[in-house]
Amino acid sequence: MAHTPPTAAERASRLKLMVFDVDGVFTDGSLYFSADGDTMKSFNSLDGHGVKMLQSVGVQTAIITGRQSGIVAARSRELGITHLFQGVSDKTVALAELLKTTGIAADECGYMGDDWPDLAVMRRCGFAAAPANAHPEVIQRVHWVAEARGGHGAVREVCDAILRAQHRYDALLAAALGG
Repeated sequence: MAHTPPTAAERASRLKLMVFDVDGVFTDGSLYFSADGDTMKSFNSLDGHGVKMLQSVGVQTAIITGRQSGIVAARSRELGITHLFQGVSDKTVALAELLKTTGIAADECGYMGDDWPDLAVMRRCGFAAAPANAHPEVIQRVHWVAEARGGHGAVREVCDAILRAQHRYDALLAAALGG
């Protein structure tokens, strides 16, 4: 009998750790530079609340990004993301370190990315997700694709999908409604 691969929801139901890229995932991928060379990024508040909801049910969160930015460090601190890897040239090395540090298995880890530098690390995770505007080669290889674009609610959408898969979404919504 043929083995049926797990669905995206089945994969998401096992997650203990969700890792995110930044540019093109938490942001729309645009980089704004001032005349002095300072970089600015725009983050979506819905995405931030999604991350906090994951953390509230015990799913750890992390960022692995190729760029180095004080803005990302500040946003990570604000969201309580304690596992932050910046300036990473090989994201698989950072993932291996993260899994070793947390003691979480790769199949209990998810990753959301949008471009080729994310492909190798996505292949090592049990759940791979992408924003709607990710590169076509990424979209072809992930388990789940958001309807929203990076920087415009894609992170929140995947957080909600994970919470639903883990049967935690309705309880969080009821609490938010005061019930």
